[in-house]
Amino acid sequence: MSSNLSLGTAKLLLALLVAIAVVLAAGLAVGQAPALFGVEEEPEASITFSDQTTNGSSVEVESVTLSDGGFIVITNSAGETVAVSDRLDSGTHENVTIAQDDEDSGDLVGQLTATVHQDTANEGTYMFEESDREEDRPYIGDGYPVSDTASVTLNESEGDAPTGSFQVESLSLPTTATTNETVTVEGEIRNPRDVENRQHVEIRVNGEVLERKIVSLEAGETTTVSFELETASLEPGDRTIGIYTTDHGQLDTLTIQYDTPPELEVLEANESTVTVNVTLPEDGFLTVENESQAVRGMSENLSAGTHENVTLEFDAEGEETLFVVLYSGEPDEYDEEEGFPNADPIVIDGDRIQAALPSDEDQIQER
Repeated sequence: MSSNLSLGTAKLLLALLVAIAVVLAAGLAVGQAPALFGVEEEPEASITFSDQTTNGSSVEVESVTLSDGGFIVITNSAGETVAVSDRLDSGTHENVTIAQDDEDSGDLVGQLTATVHQDTANEGTYMFEESDREEDRPYIGDGYPVSDTASVTLNESEGDAPTGSFQVESLSLPTTATTNETVTVEGEIRNPRDVENRQHVEIRVNGEVLERKIVSLEAGETTTVSFELETASLEPGDRTIGIYTTDHGQLDTLTIQYDTPPELEVLEANESTVTVNVTLPEDGFLTVENESQAVRGMSENLSAGTHENVTLEFDAEGEETLFVVLYSGEPDEYDEEEGFPNADPIVIDGDRIQAALPSDEDQIQER
């Protein structure tokens, strides 16, 4: 090879290296260098949603940070969407007010969860449910949707009751109940007007109307209105119970506990099996799942009650952190994307009942 050719080749290589350095420096300056070389960073987010008192139609998120922009979605304790923010640009936003568009979706009170969603559809509007959960999925952190939960209570009316509206003088209910009983909730209702009136009185659980009654009262009359609340439809945890008239109401908290508390103890595990003692509050089954909730193994159907030395087989993929998870319902028709259509994890205050598989006997974690 001639010296001229070698010198030309060297100059060409040097020019290419300089060009790459310039592009890399420019990319780093705008935070895009990884994408230029085919390495995409995962979208990141964080959120702070604090306990608060509101008017029942809006809530405030203290702070949210989104790497790629998106939405804040407010859900109630049943997992139902009750409010969605306007689209937020990437960056940090403070004191974000989120108001309801649909008056029929229930007041924004009780235990509410604020979850940060992406705007993958690039429509500028929230499309998660409309797209069958294909678009605008949540930001993920540590294998779980980025979210925060707050207790939201309703402002108490001050002074006299609004003109024309019955007033809730007091609210009475037990402090605790199990998942298999009927609870009586009573409210003392007063007509503050000087004429006879007829209005509706309703009971709400976590802001959702469960029952409504029509009540007639003479001028200045007070009466007791009772509601029978079936707790079988309520998830365990603290539930906000309220009795409301047209423009007035009072709230209190009812703590729902399992009639048979769920229990889970990992006895031993190896690379393909795990043995547990378990108490199920209702008929269900167990799974072995990784941190992304992908199912690696499953038990047979188990009846409600205590079962000892239940062994599950599983197929781990590489070095995974695995958990035994309690479910209620039937494990049929499982889909990797949709999960179990006829079963749900057993939860208390939104936390799944699960226990980590230990790497040795001293590392058993239970919750």
